[in-house]
Amino acid sequence: MRRALARLDAPGGATHETLSRLASEAGLRTESGQVLRFVPPSPDEASYELRVFETGCVETRPGNRHDLFNALAWLAFPRTKARINALHAAQIPEENGVRGRLRDLLTLLDEGGAIVPCADEELVRLVREFRWTAPFWTRRAATRAPTTVLVLGHAVLEKALDPWPGIACKALFVEPGEDPDAQAAAWLGSLGADATPQLLVPLPVFGFPAWDPANERAEYYDDTRYFRPFRRDPPPRRAVKWHPGVGRAAAVPCTEESPGSAERDAG
Repeated sequence: MRRALARLDAPGGATHETLSRLASEAGLRTESGQVLRFVPPSPDEASYELRVFETGCVETRPGNRHDLFNALAWLAFPRTKARINALHAAQIPEENGVRGRLRDLLTLLDEGGAIVPCADEELVRLVREFRWTAPFWTRRAATRAPTTVLVLGHAVLEKALDPWPGIACKALFVEPGEDPDAQAAAWLGSLGADATPQLLVPLPVFGFPAWDPANERAEYYDDTRYFRPFRRDPPPRRAVKWHPGVGRAAAVPCTEESPGSAERDAG
């Protein structure tokens, strides 16, 4: 990805031709087998996701940061992006114009998602229960050491150009040491038509140590505008069927929505 970014910094910048060449060199395709290309917007009124799936053409507005970050997400997470697109394309004909909860989940992950390789089950539990002080302050050193946040959502990346503590991601926890892109795509492939956004974990990324200089004090996490408390007791733990290639933490259900206002910003 750094090499790709260097190419985009070269004279000419992030043109459709350059982005398409990078996609071609990486062998990017949709799950329908179409070669991925980045093209100017068209007046076609058909669904954006269906056009991508059927033609491989990702409409990208010139000079638009949101669309550029979408292209970069395709280059960084090609399997996950292709799976999101394929699931959209499969659901759209069944919806009669009304987007269902599965596609809500797909949209939130696409626009505001993050993939988090993490083997610390206690950390995952605390985050799921919105107990922000514990993972981000009390266990600060333990949280800092093993945790990487891989931002998939292109709307979050755009918002990060003007950072503020309310930016939150919808996180998918996966096993470290394995391909996070492949794990996320496998998890998406395991979902049923009744899947909802509650399967993703709200994560205020500015709470992570070193993401914001201001979070070097405990009072930072008392601001309930950005670090909302859990609104009810967590559901009882229950057995979950693991899916091949998917981290155990990723499969644990979550029943609470976003902790802050950033879901609106990212979606």
